[in-house]
Amino acid sequence: MYGVQPRRLTRRVLVGGIAVGGRAPIVVQSMTNTDTADIDGTVVQVAALARAGSELVRVTVNTAEAAAAVPHIRERLAAKGVDVPLVGDFHYNGHRLLTQHPACAEALAKLRINPGNVGRGSKRDEQFATMIEFACKYAKPVRIGVNWGSLDPELIARMMDDNARSAEPQEAAVVTRRALVASALDSARQAESLGLGTDQIILSCKVSGVQDLIAVYRDIAGQCDYPLHLGLTEAGMGSKGIVASTAAMGVLLQEGIGDTIRVSLTPEPRGDRTREVVVAQEILQTMGLRSFTPLVIACPGCGRTTSTFFQELADNIQTYLRAQMPVWRGHYPGVENMHVAVMGCVVNGPGESKHANIGISLPGSGENPVAPVFIDGVKAVTLKGDNIAAEFQALVEQYVHKNYASAGTAAKAH
Repeated sequence: MYGVQPRRLTRRVLVGGIAVGGRAPIVVQSMTNTDTADIDGTVVQVAALARAGSELVRVTVNTAEAAAAVPHIRERLAAKGVDVPLVGDFHYNGHRLLTQHPACAEALAKLRINPGNVGRGSKRDEQFATMIEFACKYAKPVRIGVNWGSLDPELIARMMDDNARSAEPQEAAVVTRRALVASALDSARQAESLGLGTDQIILSCKVSGVQDLIAVYRDIAGQCDYPLHLGLTEAGMGSKGIVASTAAMGVLLQEGIGDTIRVSLTPEPRGDRTREVVVAQEILQTMGLRSFTPLVIACPGCGRTTSTFFQELADNIQTYLRAQMPVWRGHYPGVENMHVAVMGCVVNGPGESKHANIGISLPGSGENPVAPVFIDGVKAVTLKGDNIAAEFQALVEQYVHKNYASAGTAAKAH
């Protein structure tokens, strides 16, 4: 599709019933920023992320209180009808928390272990083994997630020394990237030796630089067939974070690399955590890799579109469509593939509207105050007056019901 290379064939890992890898659809995930010990707050945020379309949600498990809260969070989500799999994020003390709170391991769908943060020296192997043993006991998959901000210092020191002694030393950045890959693969082999199945391992090697991420994932993709989780470890805030994530992951996804993604956006002050889910979905949808919600096509505006009406209509329609998706997803299969055009003048308006499933061409400066609506390429009606926005939304609703309603839904309507 659109020149995207076939996905590399990886092992298939089941995470709470969600398939990751094996050329299953690329999975969108996110992470809470609540204190996991705050059961009420975490339940609210997990539910919001799931409603936005996050297919896996990771929670921090850093204290005894957080570990004890996880089973209760799972129960309350189930009571709300939210069955999104939960992933536990462990650093430093995961071996101890799982030992003290085995119900935490049982309630989680997956464990995330950072091999650089499981212990130092002789304790590292023992503490890593303890966590893998819990994964084996409760049949939980594990993401072995290496970050360049917390790379095993002994490993990087050893590889830097070896590099310094070589006939043709590489730059430190190259050695660091190689160390990331080595840490992930060595840890995966160690986990397998401890009894974790080859179909229970997902790998990630996260960095913050776009070019570094591309280089690291090309390297590790060439050395293994484990499913890979993509994402910058700290993408940043606002447009910078969105652009960096899109630039890095877009290249890799185009090359068939990546089985699950997260866009690690820093939220704006009091911003909505679900923004990272929307961006991840939009990356996949605009690349033609998956569809999540009807796509709104709107022109950027120019001197011919001095009115803000078309901008407001495009924003309102896009917001409306996304808000409907939690309900529409079950009742209108395929609606996520629908294209809606909201155009601001006659230059490209009619043409773009004809290419969409349903589109409207609003009048630009100096044009007749009428708005033709095109349905499946054919002019269907011309709207005019003060009620254009409401009338167009009603036409969109009618189109959805007529073209995407399942047999059961259609029968109920009659």
